[in-house]
Amino acid sequence: MNYNETLNWMFNKLPMYQRIGAAAYKADLNTTIQILKYLNNPQDNFKSVHIAGTNGKGSTSHSLASVFQSAGYKTGLYTSPHLRDFRERIRINGEMIPEDNVVTFIEQHKNKLEELELSFFEMTVAMAFDYFSKEKVDIAIIEVGMGGRLDSTNIIKPELSLITNISLDHVKFLGDCEEKIAVEKAGIIKKETPIVIGETQEKSKDVFVNKANEKNSPIYFADQIFDCQKKDSLALEFHSYDIFKNNNIYIKDLKFPLLGNYQKKNLATVICALDILKNKFNINENNICDGLLNVVKNTGLMGRWQVINRNPLAIADTGHNVAGINEVKSQLAETKFEKLHFVLSVVNDKDIDGILELLPKNAEYYYCKADIPRGLDANILAEKATNCGLNGKVYNSVKEAYASACANSKEGDLVFVGGSNFTVAEVV
Repeated sequence: MNYNETLNWMFNKLPMYQRIGAAAYKADLNTTIQILKYLNNPQDNFKSVHIAGTNGKGSTSHSLASVFQSAGYKTGLYTSPHLRDFRERIRINGEMIPEDNVVTFIEQHKNKLEELELSFFEMTVAMAFDYFSKEKVDIAIIEVGMGGRLDSTNIIKPELSLITNISLDHVKFLGDCEEKIAVEKAGIIKKETPIVIGETQEKSKDVFVNKANEKNSPIYFADQIFDCQKKDSLALEFHSYDIFKNNNIYIKDLKFPLLGNYQKKNLATVICALDILKNKFNINENNICDGLLNVVKNTGLMGRWQVINRNPLAIADTGHNVAGINEVKSQLAETKFEKLHFVLSVVNDKDIDGILELLPKNAEYYYCKADIPRGLDANILAEKATNCGLNGKVYNSVKEAYASACANSKEGDLVFVGGSNFTVAEVV
């Protein structure tokens, strides 16, 4: 098979949660353990950092990877889902896994993959760990796919574990309240391994503290140790921060190009993790400042309050659950524009009503469906949105909706594209 044929086999042969949802989810690690054993346990051949959380784990993972890269380490990065190219999921020093490596891995192990009936995610984790091992990375930043305890990535023995935050998402699998979801995320806390919690949250704090105590693991709540104070910004380029540790200046004038205000929480989390890891790795302040300033260039991060067009101004963001959309709403409230043109598409297993209730009423909406089976029919979305007091029209595709929004924009207007990763993937 060539590369495109290999991709088609992967997408069609193996159950893929991003495309079909619940039918692809496996609630155990047995198959992952079997495939990794067959591959001679590649995950034991490199150091790692493990990152879970409802929102922010992608930005946090890319930021950490960029700093390690700036410090001279050969750095693996495993994230999901991809936006445009499958190979975005598996990178070393920002470079995507070569097409030939994807083809070779499938060719060599196709029979075993079929025999074990791996899900798409299990297979990609195995491919990533095998690639990182063979390429002898110094460290790999590994992002959890969903939850933590039963996620296929939860086979590694990391130098540090990190949980960004907890909110309601994937409730069908992880639980219908924040405490239950926290239990699943806390499953990545390993014995005598530092754990960083990004946000101190009333309903999840005790879950994390109890699990850390049980595992004899030091626990750090980043927002209780570090404070990132925004000083100024170069519009649509970067924000500048002074970083304080326990109320004392830690880093002055750090520039960070991830523009959403919600990134302030992720920044504190990243700095906290690096403050701990620098005892094991040779990382200095210059590495931190350089890595964070160049996170987009170093890692290829996309879709986080990303400016995708200047005239008209168009911004895309992958916030896709109630907590993520709430951050988008707050950011929009701080953004100056004459009229908001909102291109909206969502997947059918989210809290649709909860998302729609948050969206600004004084905007023109462009309803569409991303090109995946999980996408919610645009007509159903429009009907639900109308019931929530939102006004707009239905379009045949994300690209058509985006083109119409741009065409209808006047000087000073803002086009925003969001609602899911898959919406953003079709315009970035």
